[in-house]
Amino acid sequence: MKKQELVENIKQKKSFLCVGLDTDIKKIPEFLLKEEDPIFAFNKAIIDATAPYCIAYKPNLAFYESMGVKGWISFEKTIEYIKKNYPEQFIIADAKRGDIGNTSAMYARTFFEELDIDSVTVAPYMGEDSVTPFLTYENKWVILLALTSNKGSHDFQLTADTEGERLFEKVLRKSQEWANDENMMYVVGATQGRMFEDIRKIVPNHFLLVPGIGAQGGSLEEVCKYGMTKECGLIVNSSRAIIYADKTENFAQAAGEAAHKVQQQMEEQLKAIL
Repeated sequence: MKKQELVENIKQKKSFLCVGLDTDIKKIPEFLLKEEDPIFAFNKAIIDATAPYCIAYKPNLAFYESMGVKGWISFEKTIEYIKKNYPEQFIIADAKRGDIGNTSAMYARTFFEELDIDSVTVAPYMGEDSVTPFLTYENKWVILLALTSNKGSHDFQLTADTEGERLFEKVLRKSQEWANDENMMYVVGATQGRMFEDIRKIVPNHFLLVPGIGAQGGSLEEVCKYGMTKECGLIVNSSRAIIYADKTENFAQAAGEAAHKVQQQMEEQLKAIL
C-alpha cells in the first residue's frame, strides 16, 4: 500500500484507528471454544464489527505462535479474510523481527512474499543490515521500534550519549539513511506524551504507529496535539479495550461500539487538518 492510499483512507473513514488482534484463547468468550477454529471465529467476528471504523489491523504474532501450528493457521486465515473482504485495510504484522542480514531476509520473505502483508514491525538494535532486507519490497512498510510505551523503555531508549543524544533519537536519525517516509514508519508509545514533539523534530513527515491508547492509559488528545501532521501521520492502535469489551455472545457488537466511539473521537481530532 502506498502512503497516499493510506492517507486517503484516513480521510474517507475519518479515522486513524488500528485494531490490535491480540487474540488470547484464554480470554475469548467460552462459547467460541466449541468452534473448529476458535481464534479465527473470534477474529472474523471482531473484524466484521470494527471494519467500518478502522483503517488497519495489527495481529500480534506472539498470541498466535503461542498455539504452535494451529495458531499460525488461525493467523494466516485471519490475514486472508481481511485481504479478501476488506482490501482497503492496512495490515501490520506485529512481529518485532530483526537479525543478521540473511535471517532478516527470510523474515521479510515470510511476511512480504508468502503472506503478502503490508508491513512488519522490526527491532533496529542490530543495525542497518538487519533492517534493509525488509526495505527491498515495493509498496511494503517497515515499522521500526523507536520509543515504546512500556515501563522498561526508560532502561535504554532514553539513555543519552556523551553529546546528549538519546538512543531513540539516534535510531530515528540513523534510519533516515536507509529509507524515507514512503516505506518506513516508527513505533512510538502513546504514553510518551510531549516526547512526540522531540520525535517530530527529527521525523516530521513519517507515519507513527502508536500503541498504548485504552488499556495502557495513553491520551489520544495528547498524541494528536504533539504528533499529528497535515496528513495525519498517525496510526493509533487499541487492542484489549476493543476486542475484549465484552465476553458474552454480544462480544462483537460491543467491540464495534467501542471502535466506533474511538473513531468519533478521532474524527474530532481530524477536523484540524481535513
